[in-house]
Amino acid sequence: MSYVDEVLERVIAKNPAEPEFHQAVKEVLESLRPVIEANEAKYRKEALLERLTEPDRQFKFRVPWVDDKGQVQVNTGYRVQFNNSIGPYKGGLRLHPSVNLGIIKFLGFEQIFKNSLTGLPIGGGKGGSDFDPKGKSDREVMAFCQSFMTELCKYIGADTDVPAGDIGTGAREIGYMFGQYKKIRSVYEGVLTGKGLSYGGSLARTEATGYGLLYLTEEMLKCNGHDIKDKVICISGSGNVAIYATQKAQQLGAKVVTVSDSTGWVYDPEGIDVALLKEVKEIKRARLTEYAAARPSAQYHEGRGVWTVKCDVALPCATQNELLLEDAKELVANGCIAVAEGANMPTTLEATEYLQENHVLFAPGKAANAGGVATSALEMSQNSERLSWTFEEVDGKLKNIMVNIFHNLDDAAKRYGKEGDYVAGANIAGFEKVADAMIAQGVV
Repeated sequence: MSYVDEVLERVIAKNPAEPEFHQAVKEVLESLRPVIEANEAKYRKEALLERLTEPDRQFKFRVPWVDDKGQVQVNTGYRVQFNNSIGPYKGGLRLHPSVNLGIIKFLGFEQIFKNSLTGLPIGGGKGGSDFDPKGKSDREVMAFCQSFMTELCKYIGADTDVPAGDIGTGAREIGYMFGQYKKIRSVYEGVLTGKGLSYGGSLARTEATGYGLLYLTEEMLKCNGHDIKDKVICISGSGNVAIYATQKAQQLGAKVVTVSDSTGWVYDPEGIDVALLKEVKEIKRARLTEYAAARPSAQYHEGRGVWTVKCDVALPCATQNELLLEDAKELVANGCIAVAEGANMPTTLEATEYLQENHVLFAPGKAANAGGVATSALEMSQNSERLSWTFEEVDGKLKNIMVNIFHNLDDAAKRYGKEGDYVAGANIAGFEKVADAMIAQGVV
């Protein structure tokens, strides 16, 4: 049995009932086969893959808090510190009822390679809780965040582990967590990213993931003989990533015709009105039915269906495993030429393989949505320097990072005879840097 197969068996046996984690490890290791086979004796002796797939440490803790009725509620908090061979652990905090240890491990494992791809000195980690901020008052959210940070603060620090936002964790939640960390530890440091501009946040951080997704997509299209201008784009989701991906796509001359939320989706053949979308989602925190009601050209549909719309480029920006095999078949049949992941692993393995087999350009999330964590690392740099850069400075650095990421994964794919396979290229480029660092630092 090959080394890769041995490790995959071991991961599944040691981590039962964690299908998302199994999926992430399988996707990475399968695409790394040529690299691992070329160095199998060395990597096996070093137990490199065993060390890579086993988190450095993982924390699970109780989060008690009191709701507005005086009732005590109890949630579960998690932080997985996966690998710090190239820098402090870095990764978001997800607040959503679906959160469990397996999902946090899948996200943390992906984060190792995503962070490596940025070229910045940050390792991989992830955290969160099964708390749902939807429908909660500001006081209830503050109560939860303060209780969550009371435990989490024992394990994090500006040079140790620097969490950020994720699904359910926006500027409000980060602010409450930062305040509690500062109160308990009596230290004012860049321990969290995604902070408000008045207390150490970075300009362009809000836009970073969506903007970065478009910078990489634009470069991928350009290097394959296409121009993003005048392309029709379908986007799923209507949160931070989707909104700013839509904004940047339209700035680049493309037309975005769909967005979605957890109850339905909108098709707007005249192009999504970004200002209206922001008002509905960021200010009113309402459903897309309100967008459709205010926009005569928009058609609202219940349930799923974004990927049935004819488009040139598809950008899944909602959540994991949202683009299924049947969706991939619809996209191919409708002439889609490129898919780039704005969310974390939103395309199933079967759908990814189908898209690649049908010569659709495919950029995986660990590369395509790395703009968020890259700008978080730029926020860390600003905090360390006690400086704030302009929007243009941060945006310029972000674009350079995303363009470099594409060329690094393109070069890595070509070196191993996998030209055009950007999934393999991203995993190889991210892995090589981490593997070199792990070996250089000894058995730790």
